[in-house]
Amino acid sequence: MRQNKQWSGWGAAGQRAQQHYLVEPRYLAGGGDLRHVTEYLRASGWKDKSKSGGPLVFDSPDKAVRIGYDPFTQPGGWTISGKQTAKQEAWHATFGRQTPVEIVAGITDALFKERKAHTPNVWEPLQQQGWETERGQHFTARSPDGDAFVRFHQSSPGQAHWWAGARNEHGRVWEAMFTPTTPMHLVQSFSTALADPQPVLRPLGRVPPSQRIRTTSVSVLPSQLGAWQQARITAARAATWARSSFATNRSRSSPGSRPYATSDGRRR
Repeated sequence: MRQNKQWSGWGAAGQRAQQHYLVEPRYLAGGGDLRHVTEYLRASGWKDKSKSGGPLVFDSPDKAVRIGYDPFTQPGGWTISGKQTAKQEAWHATFGRQTPVEIVAGITDALFKERKAHTPNVWEPLQQQGWETERGQHFTARSPDGDAFVRFHQSSPGQAHWWAGARNEHGRVWEAMFTPTTPMHLVQSFSTALADPQPVLRPLGRVPPSQRIRTTSVSVLPSQLGAWQQARITAARAATWARSSFATNRSRSSPGSRPYATSDGRRR
């Protein structure tokens, strides 16, 4: 089903509007623009280790996490790997090439956020959007249209496997897999992005050929796309600055660096 409407937002006179489509459900929208992920990483201080003509590779500032995208091998796609630390075992997550970048960003963006105090619940974002859960050989949540799933299986203590995917009338579109050691708040961030009912934007010629999707035609000015992309980059830089400022202030307020008061009340 296709509808036409004008995209509202920023714009400059004289620009030629380009045809795009809002696609839903998002998990069947196709891979999308890789820069949705990579430019956020750059703005957050990640190091681009990619070689010319090769796969994309980005390392976190502390070199604890590596994110890669390889379109040249089969099955190819995204890989996110975390090194072992004092508080976290090594972990690994993979996403097929047709995993929408907005869903991949659900986990990559979460790498920059502070963990919440409460225990992560992977199922909650899915259930809030009407996904049905069933317990059989595996514990599974399925989207209302039956075209996407998240599955969990614990073969033994400490061996909790998570995987997810989507399919259309042509077959399986993409899969995602998480090792048992993947931090649960990252898996929850993934399920939140997966179940998000908001459509995603795709340019003309990049909409998958499927009867399972719904599209809305929109006219988009280049300046509008640029403003939207810049807003995301600005948010990444602001978050990076806030984390750096917090870490600096916390270091300054540590017991070894606190100012002390003299007998006349002055602080040194």
